Amino acid sequence: MTNAEIARIFREIAIYLDMERVPFRPRAYERAADTIDALDRPLADILATDGPAGVSAIPGIGASSAKRIAELVTTGRLAYYDELKERMPVDVSGLTAIEGLGPKNVKVLYDALGVRTVDDLEEAALQQRIRALPRFGPKSEEKILRGIGFLRAHAGRFPLGEVLPFVEEIRARIAGVAGVKHAIIAGSIRRRCDTVGDADVLVVSRTPGRVMQLVVEMPEVIHVHGSGETKTSVRLHTGMDLDVRVVPDKSLGAALNYFTGNKLHNVELRRRAQERGLKLNEYGIFRGDRQIAGRTEEDVYAALDLPWIPPELREAQGEIEAASAGSLPDLIAHGDLRGDLQIQTTWTDGAHSIEEMALEARRLGLEYIAITDHTRGLPVAGGADETTLRRQAREIARLNRTLRGIRILSGAEVNINKDGTLDIDDATLAELDVVGVGVHSHFALPRDEMTARLVRAMRNPHADILFHPTGRVIGQREPYAVDMDTIIAEAARTGTALEIDAHPSRLDLRDEHIRRAVQAGVKLTIDSDAHDRAHLPYLSFGVDQARRGWARKDDVLNTRAIRGFLDGLKDRSGQKGARTPRARRRTSTR
Repeated sequence: MTNAEIARIFREIAIYLDMERVPFRPRAYERAADTIDALDRPLADILATDGPAGVSAIPGIGASSAKRIAELVTTGRLAYYDELKERMPVDVSGLTAIEGLGPKNVKVLYDALGVRTVDDLEEAALQQRIRALPRFGPKSEEKILRGIGFLRAHAGRFPLGEVLPFVEEIRARIAGVAGVKHAIIAGSIRRRCDTVGDADVLVVSRTPGRVMQLVVEMPEVIHVHGSGETKTSVRLHTGMDLDVRVVPDKSLGAALNYFTGNKLHNVELRRRAQERGLKLNEYGIFRGDRQIAGRTEEDVYAALDLPWIPPELREAQGEIEAASAGSLPDLIAHGDLRGDLQIQTTWTDGAHSIEEMALEARRLGLEYIAITDHTRGLPVAGGADETTLRRQAREIARLNRTLRGIRILSGAEVNINKDGTLDIDDATLAELDVVGVGVHSHFALPRDEMTARLVRAMRNPHADILFHPTGRVIGQREPYAVDMDTIIAEAARTGTALEIDAHPSRLDLRDEHIRRAVQAGVKLTIDSDAHDRAHLPYLSFGVDQARRGWARKDDVLNTRAIRGFLDGLKDRSGQKGARTPRARRRTSTR
């Protein structure tokens, strides 16, 4: 059983326990699931070498969870999970994927109406049986039906954050087969698209039969579409299809280019080859019958008089023209980020303390972090008021006097009220190092009202960063209606940075908005939106998203050292309640 499957089961256990109103334990299972998702080594390997003690030694996984993991890995089942499902036989993952439908509401719907599946839920809503239930109503029914429609419209697409670790585990397994020289993920995963329809793995191997045997016998496979000497296509238990192809070493670059795509990018490359009297396909570039390139992607592009184009840009959005003109951007790279500017802790709805988050960030190589717990306008998260934020800032100052190798900035994720005002007063915001603002309610406002709401918030002199600017949750919630051209223009005018929220459920900004922001000279930040220390590595997804938006290192504020980062925030000089230069210097020197 893979790490991704174990994490999914742990998350479903957390949902079942929430439905039964069990205190504390749901959060423990969620934290364990987050930890498992972030592991770079299969739990099965850890169990094989170190036993349950090795699993329980992983931060975030206790002895009880380690025991359940061992049962899953060794038997493929978990009796405790089966018992929970028997007591509450509902599709918890499917139902809770619908916006606004939490575990407790799912239990009410099951107890009152026998709703077990999304189809049951849709039937009950269409028959107007839900509106009569306590805490529901006609608007709830409408929202549920819209949520089901959104879910079905996105059926067959899987968030990159769910797919990538899972497919990487499979790729590593293939790479371990005797005789395999290369095993590389291609397709939309390699382009780092925010959602993925299927997966492609290209293999160079002296033993293709062994590779194909391993693929068809994988426990994740529920159906074999077809299997031959050089290609196997299967359906995985996640519902996603996987194609594995064995290609000749001399054609690896051409195959990798062809199967990375996208289709229109490939069409433009083939046209360019034809203009030069060449033929381009998945086997190489040919002049007549003679292959002149194909072993590497660099060779393929060079034969077409182009520099290598990063996979994230291969969307037929002007990248070939830019490459031909020598104007491809020098994209931000993994490892360029020096800070993380959206981190929640146990002061609100986070799983770990300020110190624990700081130590993990330091271990990952970051130089600074901003603590941005939610504010009082989000009571469900235990949002902080002005007094709490000041008390937290004092705790941050105390930690900064003792911790070495990491700097903690005081901040907040301030709620934008319906009218565009902020839920924390300016005097308090002026004392913070970093102020992020974001929408957490009233998502259904008309486009002009939502746009005006965000513009007013950005005009606050203390609003440094607009967090998750469009509010989308991939596969669960549509972006709210907003004029992004106006938002980008206002960000440029006011000096407000726009965030790329790297959490794989968000990836907000979208790539096209990032590119437009870069063209407008707007500064960006890339943040993990971490509510658990296991979330901090999500920054890599944000870098991928920034690359898809043609962003360079200089476009992203938190690629700078701390002094440069703080100096790059909104200029408050001469404004009432501005941060004092002394406070800025005190924070930035270490």
